[in-house]
Amino acid sequence: MTLPPGCTGAERVGGGYINEAFRVRLGDGREAFVKTRSNPMPGEYAAEAAGLQWLGSAGGLAVPPVLELDERYLALAWVQPGSLDGAGAELLGQGLAAIHAAGAPCFGDPGWLGPARFGELLLPNDPTEDWPKFYAQRRLEPLARVAGARRALSPAGQAAVAQICAAIEELAGPAEPPARLHGDLWGGNVMADSSGRPWLIDPSAYGGHREVDLAMLRLFGGVPERTFSAYEEAWPLAPGWERRVALYQLLPLLVHAVLFGGSYGPAAERAALSLRG
Repeated sequence: MTLPPGCTGAERVGGGYINEAFRVRLGDGREAFVKTRSNPMPGEYAAEAAGLQWLGSAGGLAVPPVLELDERYLALAWVQPGSLDGAGAELLGQGLAAIHAAGAPCFGDPGWLGPARFGELLLPNDPTEDWPKFYAQRRLEPLARVAGARRALSPAGQAAVAQICAAIEELAGPAEPPARLHGDLWGGNVMADSSGRPWLIDPSAYGGHREVDLAMLRLFGGVPERTFSAYEEAWPLAPGWERRVALYQLLPLLVHAVLFGGSYGPAAERAALSLRG
């Protein structure tokens, strides 16, 4: 564990299940949120910083500015936490639509983000020619293999995911250009500041289908319905999106099955089975 040189007043704060996190004052006087741990993966914090900057450059929603970056830690500007109010919930939907609409040069890594990172789990981000291939080959298939090897997903669940991948062209929905995705957008990665304004944190960014972010945002709850209606007003989803929610929630369910086991494997299996019609 390493903190920025010259920082003072380190105070432990919540920082997720992998990293240790601190509120500190940097040597130049700025307040910062610092995440660190003893053995981070090479390039881990650089990838997060690049993802934040890419999302922030779209202008739709605020992200914490990167103050210092090191292989051993990431220091972000401190954001005083608060609660998302009604205006903030609306802004979240509008801003997320703007970030998605800013687009990406491809499905996958635009060239500076590297593999997708979910805690200790790495997934390939090598671009493919279209979204259905990317979702099947870079997300569902490798996740099902790892979850099966860890006995977090049953053989029946693995078979169901394989069937989904075989039918992915029909299931994935109308073709859309690559959207600029947060990539790990559950409610815990949306924070509100003291004025009720939403900020995005902890991305695993890449170019993909915008319904992935929205499906995950619905999965664990805690996000006001006004956020989704504001998104729909700003950029309506393609017809049939309701039928695709389970398809795109399959991704975070499999990620959680790999990382945490427990009930997530059966939940992923149920989602996959529901898609077979």
